[in-house]
Amino acid sequence: MFADLGHFTPFSIRIAFAGFVYPCLILSYMGQAAFLSKNYASVERTFYDSIPDRVFWPVFVVATLAAIVGSQAVISATFSIVKQCHALGCFPRIKIVHTSRHISGRIYIPEINWILLVLCLAVTVGFRDTTLIGNAYGIAAITVMFVTTCLMSLVIIIVWRKNFLWAIGFLLFFGWIEGSYLSASVMKVPQGGWAPLALSAIFMVVMYVWHYGTRRKYMFDLQNKVSMKWILTLGPSLGIVRVPGIGLIYTELVTGVPAIFSHFVTNLPAFHQVLVFVCIKSVPVPFVPAEERYLIGRIGPKVYHMYRCIVRYGYKDIPKDDNDFENRLILSIAEFIQMEAEESQSTSYENSLDGRMAVISTPVRSSMRMVIADEDDNAAGSIPSSKSPTLQSLQSMYEMDAPQLGRQRRVRFELFNSPTVAPTVREELLELIKAKEAGVAYILGHSYIKARKSSSFLKKFAIDVGYSFLRKNCRGPAVALNIPHISLIEVGMIYYV
Repeated sequence: MFADLGHFTPFSIRIAFAGFVYPCLILSYMGQAAFLSKNYASVERTFYDSIPDRVFWPVFVVATLAAIVGSQAVISATFSIVKQCHALGCFPRIKIVHTSRHISGRIYIPEINWILLVLCLAVTVGFRDTTLIGNAYGIAAITVMFVTTCLMSLVIIIVWRKNFLWAIGFLLFFGWIEGSYLSASVMKVPQGGWAPLALSAIFMVVMYVWHYGTRRKYMFDLQNKVSMKWILTLGPSLGIVRVPGIGLIYTELVTGVPAIFSHFVTNLPAFHQVLVFVCIKSVPVPFVPAEERYLIGRIGPKVYHMYRCIVRYGYKDIPKDDNDFENRLILSIAEFIQMEAEESQSTSYENSLDGRMAVISTPVRSSMRMVIADEDDNAAGSIPSSKSPTLQSLQSMYEMDAPQLGRQRRVRFELFNSPTVAPTVREELLELIKAKEAGVAYILGHSYIKARKSSSFLKKFAIDVGYSFLRKNCRGPAVALNIPHISLIEVGMIYYV
């Protein structure tokens, strides 16, 4: 844990623990045992009674400071464990605040901090007896040691790939010692030891239900992806009216078309001329350089005007300007279109309807540029806006209610008359610019999972009650927090798993 926090290296911690901490701990326990063997009446205050009077207060101060450090270590360890569970999809969405730009392990989780506060107060007020609290602590400590030994035996086989006899020997030797202490602590369960067991059971149920529901939802998306054959049979119009504009469809899948897209096509009377499937990914680095942020790919033939974009953010990256995101995304797609056209001329280029992605850095070959302009500025080479008067009126009213929107910089895109640009590429870039001038819509799909009618009662309770309650009361997806409401389209769909 301290290595994750960046305070020390793992090697230095191993040396300090094996050469100093562990010997001191053994000597302290042996000294208390020797003192207790001759002073049976001091069983309740063995530690402090065994201290000589001359050094009592210095040791008392050091013990108090050690308790403070230990409590802080417990809090930091809880943050670290919850973060790892969240990364594995075993804990509901929470807010993780990274307090360091260089060390990813230094984090703060407000919700967990408040939960720890409430639990500490509840245990203290509820028990009102240090003996009962000590019993609860003892049960928790020895259970953690026993579980760690069992998991360590799995690490020896799976991670270290040692002979299973080593794992069995390790488990028998340490498990026998810790199992003896654990069996001796069972009698303390009615006297306060039930508290950590009850809390562990509650958190285990919450984690299992969340992981089960999330896994079932993801597997449904993965197994019911829209096939490219179905999209090709619809034709370039997708069987509906393609209106001017860009639709940004947010999805968790990095490959394929999500199942909710078929729900869009079959229920919406019209769709945007240019479609971009956007997947937001968080990577374990503080910042992602702008030239490495966007991965762009194409879905289907060129006439479909469908693209895929994977946007990568570091844990200290804070997207603030939605317009800047839109503009950078358009420039990245334009760069991809020209790069694809150049590579298609080489014999090594393989045309793929879906799956080929490219990291788009700062545009260097782009024939399209972005310039700051006023609303009435119609310079040569720019594309006039294709927004309807009704949409322009609604946007003006919205900007009057939100003055900060009106102060945002306005940009337009210009296309150079370069002889090196192929006519087909120029036509596709013009379509992209016209779509951007018509407006950008953020399409967010809300998929809800429900258990089938033929499911067991336990599964129905886990999905329809437990997972539904956790999903409604945890934080929403981070991507939804930075979408302008005037451009947001939310569509719901029910998955039966």
